[in-house]
Amino acid sequence: MRKHTTGKDKADASGELSRSALRRQREREQRYQTILRAAEALFAQDGYHQAGMEKIADMAEVSVGTVYFYFKNKEDLLIQLLDEIGYQLRDMLGREFRKADKSLEGFESAGKVFFGDFCRHYPERVAIFFRESVGQSPEVENRRKKIFDHLIDDVQSALQRLQQNMGLKFQSELADEVMAAAIMGTFERLAYQYLIWQNRPGDLQTVGQDAVAFIIGGMRNLCR
Repeated sequence: MRKHTTGKDKADASGELSRSALRRQREREQRYQTILRAAEALFAQDGYHQAGMEKIADMAEVSVGTVYFYFKNKEDLLIQLLDEIGYQLRDMLGREFRKADKSLEGFESAGKVFFGDFCRHYPERVAIFFRESVGQSPEVENRRKKIFDHLIDDVQSALQRLQQNMGLKFQSELADEVMAAAIMGTFERLAYQYLIWQNRPGDLQTVGQDAVAFIIGGMRNLCR
């Protein structure tokens, strides 16, 4: 998250900010988060193109000028949200993948966490990440690609650790890369299919279970 400081935040002789400066810093962070949360809600509800800066300012209960003080433009808001969502996804899935060092349980847990926790509890973020950020500017698209690349790398690293610790052998040198891309591709496609296209959040538990069974079966088939 960005840190908002100005020349008014004077430090004392020890280099520490005064109480008033710390209070102003907290207030700036709160306004930053309030604006970001307003943008998140409007991007998901109205769509990125329909959510103007005036609407965002109104929902955040700040002036349009205040929004522009914290964010360069609407695209900047979208990019900051993508960074937050990417960090959250990597953190949630990464904790489960780290359990995969000696069994397939980590991959089973990752599927359950993605569908049961992330998709179910953060539908606005699903809409932004998988729908509203698609087809935007090259900068936004590059940011999405970077996040997906990191997620795929995380899965691939977990597969490599699993291979080493369980003494597995994959059918080809590219098998771990193929599986990692297929796992994240499956997560993305099913989230889009059931939450965005068909709006069937009630089916997520079953979807998650079937997806995990499909992924684990594919992983076993690619092991010699």
